[in-house]
Amino acid sequence: MPATPSFSEIETNGIRLRVACEGRGPLVLLCHGWPESWYSWRHQIPALAAAGYRVVAPDMRGFGGSDAPADAEDYTLLHHVGDMVGLVEALGESQAAIVGHDWGAPVAWMSALLRPDIFRAVAGLSVPYQPPDIVSVTQKMRRAGVHGYYMLYFGPEGVAEKHLHEDERKSLRMFYWSLGGEANAVKPYVAVVPPGGGLRDTCSDCGEAGLPQWLTTADLDHYEGEFARAGFRGGLNWYRCTDRNQKLLMPWRGRPVEVPALYVGGTRDPVIAAPAARRAVEALPRSLPKLFRSVLLDGCGHWTQQERPAEVTAHLLDFLRHVR
Repeated sequence: MPATPSFSEIETNGIRLRVACEGRGPLVLLCHGWPESWYSWRHQIPALAAAGYRVVAPDMRGFGGSDAPADAEDYTLLHHVGDMVGLVEALGESQAAIVGHDWGAPVAWMSALLRPDIFRAVAGLSVPYQPPDIVSVTQKMRRAGVHGYYMLYFGPEGVAEKHLHEDERKSLRMFYWSLGGEANAVKPYVAVVPPGGGLRDTCSDCGEAGLPQWLTTADLDHYEGEFARAGFRGGLNWYRCTDRNQKLLMPWRGRPVEVPALYVGGTRDPVIAAPAARRAVEALPRSLPKLFRSVLLDGCGHWTQQERPAEVTAHLLDFLRHVR
């Protein structure tokens, strides 16, 4: 287990974020996804710091030790971009490179799209950049009649929270396992909740004795403690803003991200198994005209920087040296 970074609480955009910090040099922000925390970057933080960067990994809005506003509408991508803009300013910097995984990737992509003057370089893991569109992904699912799609299941407040809190550890363990490369080599994950069911019903279970190679018992202990204390509601509220994000981002419909960019995904990641996501990966040279590299790690699942820490770190360092 890498050494623990130092922590600070920083006021930004009307809320308080807990951030993990290490190193000195050009600023690099690391944005995690769901259901995670700063801890998902535990392998990259010391490596990037040792290479001469000031690395800051916040618990994003609604997660871990950061504030979780009560109103579900306070979790749009504009709120998250505002949090990152304010974080850069609060750290006394004027520019940063920004990296995101899972939900953190759209935050990173949108930060670079909306404020290229601040975010001079961007990297996304798992979720490829897709320019704002006239129809949101949840609208597409409803139109297709896929009403059990997990993002739609997360919509009604309190339903997914109750299910996940019935057994935080089992919920996390099953979801982490089911989206990873090992599980998807055997059975591709399908994120459709059956009628009357919950998220665990979409998953398989490795059990405590069969954790994937990238996830130790201590790692699971950490995640369980964070969600048992902070709850799941804040993170679920990100999904509840999906349709609202589409409306708010319409002024940037179809716009490419015009700063240097990197994309790293996994060949066994369920996120890019869908044809639309694959097309988005194929379109990156057009949607990211300053694309440095787009790479799919063979056999890697959804938890990119945790499943393949050395490879992800190497790609990030190559990219950061390129834009330094």
